[in-house]
Parts: sequence; C-alpha cells; structure tokens
Amino acid sequence: MQKMPKCLGSKWTVAFLSFFILLGDQASKFAVARRLRLGEHHTILPFFNIVRFENKGISFGMFNGAASQLFWILLSAAVVVALCLRAKNNRCCWLPLGMVASGAIGNSMDRIIYGAVVDFLDFHISTYHWPAFNIADSVIVVGAIILFFISNREVKP
Repeated sequence: MQKMPKCLGSKWTVAFLSFFILLGDQASKFAVARRLRLGEHHTILPFFNIVRFENKGISFGMFNGAASQLFWILLSAAVVVALCLRAKNNRCCWLPLGMVASGAIGNSMDRIIYGAVVDFLDFHISTYHWPAFNIADSVIVVGAIILFFISNREVKP
C-alpha cells in the first residue's frame, strides 16, 4: 500500500487563497488600466517598469492575435476543468491547481472586460525586455511547475 504524502491545505484553504490571488490580479489590472494609457510606462527600478500592454494571445504575449478571445476563454476553461477532474482526489495538487485556475479565470475575466489581457510587469536588461506579464501569468507558471514536480515524483511505500 502506498502512503500518500501530507500536503498543504484543505479545499477551503485553497479556495480562499485562490480567491485572493484572483482579487489581487484583478485589482492590479484595474489600477493599471485606469491610470495608464496603452503603451505608457513608468520606471520603478533600473530593470523594472510598469507598462500597460494588452495581450490578445496567451501568457507572455505568445500567439498574440492568433485566435479569437472566445477561443482563449474556452481553452482556459477546458484546461481548468481537465486539471480539476484529473487531480480531484490528490490533495497535493489542490494548491497548484487553485493557482492555475485563479490565473486562468483572471485572464479570462480580462478578455471579457477589456477585450484582451492586461499585462503590466516589464522586466528588462538594457534594451532587452522580457515580454510583459501580470500576476495571473505568474501564478499559472508557478502552479504548473509545482504540478509538474508533483506528477513526476514517485511515492515510496
């Protein structure tokens, strides 16, 4: 019989954290969309700007404008549902799934509200800029990395 590892969080804890990730994501995007015009930026540190950019693709500007906003909303919903069904009984997956789901929901809300995802975090070295991103993109990536490591580890008896 395999012993399941102890994992952080109940379903309610994960739901609570996911809600606050979503709330923080939406509040930050609202503030940027309200205060900055498209393309406007403010230098915060020599390597970091706040910039308003609208992304019609997926995380980090990939496939920008390659498909309709409805396609990305439906794809996000399908991915979240598939992940939840696959891992509903694995407590170790709940937190990273909550992260991925809250990020996907946050970006989907942008598509509905703004017609595109609001990206605003701009890290750069000299003239090389990493594609602008947002809090939702960050939690999706971190959640996916955690899920990758959870799904690829062996549970020892």
